Amino acid sequence: MSDYFNVADIFGENVFNDKVMQDKLPNKIYKQLHKTIDEGKELDPMVAEVVAEAMKEWAIEKGATHYTHWFQPLTGVTAEKHDSFITAPRPDGSILMDFSGKELIKGEPDASSFPSGGLRATFEARGYTAWDCTSPAFVRKDASGCVLCIPTAFCSYTGEALDQKTPLLRSMEAINTQSLRLIRLFGNTSSRKVTPSVGAEQEYFLVDAEKFRQRKDLIYTGRTLFGAMPPKGQELDDHYFGTIRQRIASFMKDVNEDLWKMGVTSKTQHNEVAPAQHELAPIYAKVNVAVDHNHLVMQTLKRVASRHGLKCLLHEKPFAGVNGSGKHNNWSLTTDDGINLLDPGKTPHENMQFLLVLSCILKAVDLHADLLRESAADPGNDHRLGANEAPPAIVSVFLGEQLQDVVNQLIDTGNATWSKKGGVIHTGVSTLPDLFKDATDRNRTSPFAFTGNKFEFRMVGSRDSIASPNIVLNTIVAEAFCEACDVLEKAEDQEIALHDLIKEYLTEHQRIIFNGNGYSEEWVKEAQRRGLPNIASMVEAIPALTTEKSIALFGKFGVFTESELRSRAEIKYENYAKAINIEARTMIDMATKQFIPAAIHYTGTLAETISAVKAVGVNAPVQEKILRQCSELLEKTSDALDALKAVEEQASCIEGAKAQAEYYRRSVVPAMESLRRPVDALEMIVDKSMWPMPSYGDLLFEV
Repeated sequence: MSDYFNVADIFGENVFNDKVMQDKLPNKIYKQLHKTIDEGKELDPMVAEVVAEAMKEWAIEKGATHYTHWFQPLTGVTAEKHDSFITAPRPDGSILMDFSGKELIKGEPDASSFPSGGLRATFEARGYTAWDCTSPAFVRKDASGCVLCIPTAFCSYTGEALDQKTPLLRSMEAINTQSLRLIRLFGNTSSRKVTPSVGAEQEYFLVDAEKFRQRKDLIYTGRTLFGAMPPKGQELDDHYFGTIRQRIASFMKDVNEDLWKMGVTSKTQHNEVAPAQHELAPIYAKVNVAVDHNHLVMQTLKRVASRHGLKCLLHEKPFAGVNGSGKHNNWSLTTDDGINLLDPGKTPHENMQFLLVLSCILKAVDLHADLLRESAADPGNDHRLGANEAPPAIVSVFLGEQLQDVVNQLIDTGNATWSKKGGVIHTGVSTLPDLFKDATDRNRTSPFAFTGNKFEFRMVGSRDSIASPNIVLNTIVAEAFCEACDVLEKAEDQEIALHDLIKEYLTEHQRIIFNGNGYSEEWVKEAQRRGLPNIASMVEAIPALTTEKSIALFGKFGVFTESELRSRAEIKYENYAKAINIEARTMIDMATKQFIPAAIHYTGTLAETISAVKAVGVNAPVQEKILRQCSELLEKTSDALDALKAVEEQASCIEGAKAQAEYYRRSVVPAMESLRRPVDALEMIVDKSMWPMPSYGDLLFEV
């Protein structure tokens, strides 16, 4: 790749974007396609034929030989099947390059081996992918060559959603419908569409690939199942926003270049808190595009890392003792003509539309905190949420001083008459300008924080698709908007009804507001007093999907059927059990084949040394002390290994996905922790040359 380039020259060069469509499509076809994209009209097959031909010719010009329907099954990652553009050879031996409208609109991947949660039998293989024309197609260049990627939804032969995109698109329609109802109440007749906009900050770790390959736990599970802390961790806070090392800077440059070419607006990059941890953040996009882009970000981080002799770790907690990784989901609502419904303006107390939107969101989060928590549930996130590095497992909302003051006025009197203003920070240095400060500070301990003109949902795990939390956010807010509009549309005096409704919602749901330290034990007690749910693990979170409340919510807006919800719960129980099963088996393998033999080798060498020392009439008290310590830890390791083997064997005998997941959480996870403790203690004693794998210090500081 070139050392220097102009971002404006390369941005979106591999995307079949609006500019390309205007250039490649007849004007009439372009307008008809945009009618489908903008208004949700059904796509005319004739239009699809013309678009497919233009897309094929454009992709071939880019070097593409294959196309794929790029979709998001319930595996947590994307999937694709590649077909070449070639058709049957001509009589003269040459070939035609073809791509039809039918092939653009619909694909048919085998659906039998994707998770379905009981929606279909394994032997029933047919599944369909359908083109999401609201998310641009793109060309991806990698070791396999050049492939035209067409973002699609994925459903079963019987019509159930087998992916993340289908319910996301359904939820977007729901929030659009109800948002339009709401803004019409305030006299807005010009906006035609309201779309959730999302920016997803992505945290990740980078380690040396050669060291990665020496650790079975990283290879099989994505996290270190064993490892003693090095002398230095993140105590000095010197890595956060620190100077980016040259090897990492070179990696980041290539990541940016690849992403920019695919139209991903990679904007911000920096070192994160933990050593070897970094962050990338894009500019906002429509939520379905943002979801697609975030998958591209994760794939690109991994692919480019391999080119630089690195491995990108996206696990939520790859190293114990230092901060894990999350994904901050910044969510707002924007009209097609640029109005942000979450912008409070300079005088929030006078902005009645904003206050209604705010009160509805508070109501939605309070009523469905369990669903929001579940949307961020992941086996890896169990290690992260609630630690002093991430939001607590308790969902609460941070508003800040300005909005909190307005809310208090509305609750107390029913009217707000003023809003706190920002101030000026005087630096005290004549050559530095005075700084205008915002009306409120931020709160990094809050899981759902208002940050100026958006809400930042900070619970999402670093590996996870952002589709699930946005499906929930869109749907619960759509419900709150719908109920508010039902009241206001029937009101005789709409102004009085509006004031009353805002006060009612704020009063009834003020318990969800918390502006303090979410890491403190006092907050845990206070949250319990308020009646807020504290859901500690993924296994405890999953039941939120299938409550009567959730089934009614998603059914009302056509986002999920009851069977789709129950299937997703089943899949999540299965995924949890499988993830912990793999981790437990990996620990057993490593302890049996690596750690215990290494410790035996070391104790044997130490015993020989003691015998040799004593043979010449010299005592060896230090050697004997270390030998006793090592032998005791070796015995504890052996006992813990036997205990883990026993519970792991028992887990395989348990029937039912939920029961098995609960057993893994209750019995296998503690047994894994019990095995780790003596092994980590042994690492601090055994000669480094005899320890069978790179240490935390090697992984975190030698990149």
